[in-house]
Amino acid sequence: MGEIVKLMPRSKRIALIAHDNCKAEMLEWAGFNRGTLSGHELYATGTTGALLANELGLEVNRFFSGPLGGDQQVGAAIAEGRIDFLIFFWDPLEPQPHDVDVKALLRIAVVCNVPTACNRATADFILSSPLTAEEYQRPDPVYPDADASGGSVALASS
Repeated sequence: MGEIVKLMPRSKRIALIAHDNCKAEMLEWAGFNRGTLSGHELYATGTTGALLANELGLEVNRFFSGPLGGDQQVGAAIAEGRIDFLIFFWDPLEPQPHDVDVKALLRIAVVCNVPTACNRATADFILSSPLTAEEYQRPDPVYPDADASGGSVALASS
C-alpha cells in the first residue's frame, strides 16, 4: 500500500474556504499575508476564490461553491494528496445547508493529517511556522482496523 500523501514541497498547496459571515475576515487575513501566500499555490471554493483573486491579485484555482459540492471537491483533493494545508474560516454559530459536507471535509483533513486552521489565530500560526517554507513529510496516520483482528492499518491511496 502506498502513502496517502507524498513529500510536501516548499511551495504548499493551500485551500482557502470561508463561510459567508467569515469572508471579510478571510479577505483581511489573506491581504495581511499576501506576501507569504504569493509563494504558494492557492485553491478556494466558489465565491471565496473569486473574492481572494480580486483582492490579492493572485491566481486562485477555484472549486465549486461549498454548498454545490466545493467542500467535497476539497476533501477529495486532500484525500488524493493534492492539498497540503486547509484554511477554513467556518461559522460555528450559523447552520449551513451543507453541514454534513463541512463535517466530512474536516474529518478527512484530520484523517489525512493535513494542517487545518479554522480561525485566524491558528491560520497565523500555521502560515508563520518555519515548516511552511520547507519540504515536509507528513507521517501516515494509523487508525484501528475495523475488523476483528485487532490490528491497525495505515490509510493509503491506490
